[in-house]
Amino acid sequence: MQKTFLWIAVLASLSLNPLLAVEPNNLSQAEKMAGWELLFDGKSAENFRNYKKDDISDGWVIEDGNLIRKEKGAGDIITKDQYSSFELMLDYKISKGGNSGLMFHVTETEDTPWRTGPEIQIQDNVDGHDPQKAGWLYQLYQPSNDPASGEVLDSTRPAGEWNQLYVKITPNQSEINMNGVRYARFKKGSDDWDKRVAASKFSKYENFGKPEAGHVALQDHGNEVAFRNIKIRDLSGENPVKNPVTGALNLEPTLAFPDMNWAEWDAVDENGRPQSFRPIIITHAGDQSGRLFVMEQKGKIYTFKNDAKTTESQVFLDLTEKVRYLDRQNEEGFLGMTFHPKFKENGQFFVYYTAEPGLISVISRFTVSKDDPNKVDPASELEIMRIEQPFWNHNGGTIEFGPDGFLYIALGDGGSGNDPYGNAQNLSSLLGSVLRIDVDKTQDGKNYAIPADNPFVRQKDARPEIYAYGVRNPWRFSFDRENGMLWLADVGQNLWEEINIITKGGNFGWNAKEGNYPFSGTLNPISPVTDPIWEYDHGVGKSITGGHVYRGAKHPSLVGKYVYADYVSGQIWALHYDTEKNQVVANEEIPSGKMPIITFGEDAEGEIYFSTVTNNGKGIFTFKQK
Repeated sequence: MQKTFLWIAVLASLSLNPLLAVEPNNLSQAEKMAGWELLFDGKSAENFRNYKKDDISDGWVIEDGNLIRKEKGAGDIITKDQYSSFELMLDYKISKGGNSGLMFHVTETEDTPWRTGPEIQIQDNVDGHDPQKAGWLYQLYQPSNDPASGEVLDSTRPAGEWNQLYVKITPNQSEINMNGVRYARFKKGSDDWDKRVAASKFSKYENFGKPEAGHVALQDHGNEVAFRNIKIRDLSGENPVKNPVTGALNLEPTLAFPDMNWAEWDAVDENGRPQSFRPIIITHAGDQSGRLFVMEQKGKIYTFKNDAKTTESQVFLDLTEKVRYLDRQNEEGFLGMTFHPKFKENGQFFVYYTAEPGLISVISRFTVSKDDPNKVDPASELEIMRIEQPFWNHNGGTIEFGPDGFLYIALGDGGSGNDPYGNAQNLSSLLGSVLRIDVDKTQDGKNYAIPADNPFVRQKDARPEIYAYGVRNPWRFSFDRENGMLWLADVGQNLWEEINIITKGGNFGWNAKEGNYPFSGTLNPISPVTDPIWEYDHGVGKSITGGHVYRGAKHPSLVGKYVYADYVSGQIWALHYDTEKNQVVANEEIPSGKMPIITFGEDAEGEIYFSTVTNNGKGIFTFKQK
């Protein structure tokens, strides 16, 4: 009871004190740690000068923290420094009918900057005169068609509103994103690039697009345009992107069960082809039995004694004939499992899986055999909920009981990209949400009931199961066993990965925002957004795997810190969050040798485990002191 009251108090304090995005012309904590720098601080234009000039003209002014092309004859301006490989972010606000541009790899060998530097168009897409739209690489690359409308993708916001432009320029691949939406990828100097340049008006300029380094330019096209939040990250060098950490813990991964044999599993299939072992859930029953349970994504649950010397496992439940899993669609399958808080008395546990033939998510209850605590009869299945999915990806799949005894379920936005159906900001859809249901009761013909204090119970057209919404692809949430806080890691799309603390009724932004940053040009959130407590960009990692706040006894340096990882970069971190100040105070590295971690789990004592996909079944790890 005491922990429940603490949990309610913590969530209430977070709800009353929502975390805010950083003020304009400042770097966030994560940006600073990852090597971003300000080119404009809202006070001085000292990092810019006019093209072929020593200083900047009076036609460029600073007002209210914005760098504005204000007066006639302002002229094109360039950065004082030159860059070869870099990332750049900026916000722009164009005037009605206005036109401007951003150029890169500009050299001062020609009369105008656009004769060497390719230009990313900036204009008012509604009243602007140029058929080349904002965010297009002028006469070279434009976005693909929007699958929903069939029209060329346009994620810009109208004249007079701020838009965010992100540009990455490297020898191997470059890209442009407008308000978080990817517009183009290209490679300077490739055959495709040369063909497009030859077909453009720039073909007559010998040096166009040829420099491998140069200035960044902001164009004066005779119209008013304002810029702010101009940030750059130099990517030159062998290891340019900084790991956003405050230090490193004296821990390292170690195989948790090095001699484990998985019952009824072989490293090759019946045709002699190698097959993978994908331990997607690692958990315990909370019944003081000393067992661990591992769910394999293709449909089996294994149980065994929680001992590093264990060699044998048993199949607890086999649902392979019901579960849909394909390697080429690996966000489906057996995805979630949790035990009822009273499992020791009632033998009930719950699973989340993709049912054959696919695109159907099922949450079901099973009951353990009365004769054998290590066996489950598949016929004991009671389907709790069935959810149709429009695409195979972004299924979510974590299910956990909260301190209040209710079952929480994380659902992605339905998949594809950009949330094409707008599910995450639509309270009439379950997708893109965290649900909260009572599985100990039935209601209205369903095998579950709605908790009376769910936030949208009385809101017209809203699904009463929804507890929080605005998530994209939640890949693992967990409750802190000490204070009950609900931590959720949300996999980003093009630019940002994020960690949220979920609160009742909270809107976590997707697909109007990705992390603290704007996403899409037309959609506004349907209610105020609670920003993530931590984020990192895709130079650091590209697919977050959420973990747990460590409450074990073996590693005192880890206590109270949220352990998480990135599947693509293979990094493992421990995030220290001050719940009283609502701020991150440390993000520490756990050196790992770059492991593609697919999930985290806990045992009854709060020790953390994590897993990777292997072809030999040796993919479950824990930590040890170095």
